[in-house]
Amino acid sequence: MNNISYLIYILSFVIGSVMGLVLSYKKYTAPFVTKNIDLVALILAIVGWILAINSQLISAFVSPVITITVGIFLIAMVLGMRPGYGRYETVIGFAISALIWVGTVLI
Repeated sequence: MNNISYLIYILSFVIGSVMGLVLSYKKYTAPFVTKNIDLVALILAIVGWILAINSQLISAFVSPVITITVGIFLIAMVLGMRPGYGRYETVIGFAISALIWVGTVLI
């Protein structure tokens, strides 16, 4: 892996964070929701974490740099949401991805 990959990952995270913040301000008018899980954010977090952590699962079809970049972008969209939003979705997405990773390592 060369240094340009890291630059691509950082740019993907920054762009995803900004897009997540802008979209969440348009979607949510309340400054904070305590126990509400957004289905779209949950799907983005699950797919993002799976692509970022488990990129080796589809490396035969797509380059790992591309899958990790897309994964980081989707994760950043959820992490970059308004304060108080996206935290449950991020934890659930990471947990599912970690379970998949552990399952592939043990098999």
